[in-house]
Amino acid sequence: MKKIFIAAIVGVFLANFAFADDASCESKAADKKLNGAAKNSFIKKCEKDAVSDVQKACDAKAADKKLHGAAKNSFTKKCVADGSK
Repeated sequence: MKKIFIAAIVGVFLANFAFADDASCESKAADKKLNGAAKNSFIKKCEKDAVSDVQKACDAKAADKKLHGAAKNSFTKKCVADGSK
């Protein structure tokens, strides 16, 4: 149950990051002159890549600080939220 809760919290923060990066992905799609399904596919992949990049960076920082358990989860959650601004 605790893992589900933590996953849900991380998911919320990742979703917030995806929405924040949406404008950047939209502009990239416009630069490439994409429309319709190609545009939607591009934006979806762009947002997913942006979220995973931030998550990977935050996980690496937590590992560098040798954090585990609740401390790691708290640090990663804050790091992802700060990275989305």
